[in-house]
Formats: sequence, structure tokens, C-alpha cells
Amino acid sequence: MNKILLIDDDEDILVELKELVMLLGFVCCSARNTQLALVELERHPDIALIISDLRMPDQSGLRLLQILNERYTDGQRIPIIITSGHADMDDVITLFRNGAADFLPKPIHYEHLVEQLERFFPAHQMG
Repeated sequence: MNKILLIDDDEDILVELKELVMLLGFVCCSARNTQLALVELERHPDIALIISDLRMPDQSGLRLLQILNERYTDGQRIPIIITSGHADMDDVITLFRNGAADFLPKPIHYEHLVEQLERFFPAHQMG
């Protein structure tokens, strides 16, 4: 079963996103900040995708990308989709330069989420 880590400091968004992803047949872990996300990654080495908010109080989604780039120098990096309702073009360019797999603007539309999940998990039967 494909496992996804969801990271967002907004509890309502986290719950809604988790429900959507689970309805699509994925196993979910969640974290409210970068530090907790790193703990979840240690606990669940089988996480296959991360969906993270860009702007969070402790550290940004960009900082998470940088930490994971430092940690996984052997090419075993987990793909990360960054989400944000407030990113500008410079933010998005910086995210891609730091290894983001994709960017989804908030509010995340169901169709866009499904498209991304189908891209990363082509053999997965949605729903």
C-alpha cells in the first residue's frame, strides 16, 4: 500500500487533505510542522510521497526540501509536492531548483490532487 506524508500547520487543511487521500486508497501519516515530519519519516521509512505546505511557523517547506537533500545524498529522495496559497513565481522557481517534484496552489482542487497522485502512482487504483 502506498504511503503519503502530509504536512500542514493548519489542522483543518490537514484533516481535509488526509480524508481525500485516504478515500483515494492511500495510507496517510501527517505532521503539523517540519520537526514532526522528520520524526514521521524516521518512523515510516516506506513513505513514498510527501505533500507539504510551504509556509509553516517552525520551518518552511523549502527548508524541508533542503534538509532532505542533505540527508538523502544517495539519490533515494522521496518526491515532495509543495502547496501554498501565498507563493509567488520566485517561490515556485526556488522550490523547483531545490528539488520539489511539483507545486499545487491552495486551495487544492480535487482534480489536481488526483492528477498528481496518478502521476506518482500510475499503477494505483484510485478510490
